[in-house]
Amino acid sequence: MSEISRFFGIIIAMYWREHGIPHFHAKYGEFRGVFRIDNFELMEGFLPKRVISLILEWAFQHRKELKNNWDLAMDFEELKRIEPLE
Repeated sequence: MSEISRFFGIIIAMYWREHGIPHFHAKYGEFRGVFRIDNFELMEGFLPKRVISLILEWAFQHRKELKNNWDLAMDFEELKRIEPLE
């Protein structure tokens, strides 16, 4: 897992080996979720509603950086850290 951000106990990551729809992973305790980057749909997993709200707030603020990191991941390049939600 390549962690790109961490806030309020939520870990956001991307993987180099994954292809297909641009997405990122979120982990909160025992909960996991996968979000699309284009529309931030939760496409896999389950997270508490409050955690989803925090992730979406963060993702909307960092849409461009998420897309840039996806492009880096597809080129097997080092991902850039993204500022946490404050």
